[in-house]
Formats: sequence, structure tokens, C-alpha cells
Amino acid sequence: MKLRYSLAVLIAFGLAGCQSILKEEPAKGTLPTGKKVLVDDGTCPPGQVKQVTGATAGNPRIKECVPMPKG
Repeated sequence: MKLRYSLAVLIAFGLAGCQSILKEEPAKGTLPTGKKVLVDDGTCPPGQVKQVTGATAGNPRIKECVPMPKG
């Protein structure tokens, strides 16, 4: 039983590091403050992807082009 629990924890933490790339930005008001998502909507140069960081109400999201993650 202990082994199963250990494997489940390792898998969960391993998957937490994986970040999927969205095709479009999340709808307004749905991205929590400080949460970062990657968006491949064609607005960044080749080899880069847009990183969007959620902001507090009334403030704009932070958007910047970052290198495409490997893997």
C-alpha cells in the first residue's frame, strides 16, 4: 500500500511540471492572479510562445513572448 501511495505522489508531482499549450487565451476573468499559461496563437515569432499571467481585477494581464518549452 505504501508503494502505491509513493508512486501516486511521484506521478502527480511529475505531471504538475507538465504544462500544456493553449490555442487561445482563457476568457476574461477566468485566469487567477499570478497564474501563468502558454498560448500558441501565432502572435509570437517562430520558436516562441505567448505567456499570459493573470492579474487582479482592473489591471491588464501580462503578455510576453517566451521560448517554446522543450519536451
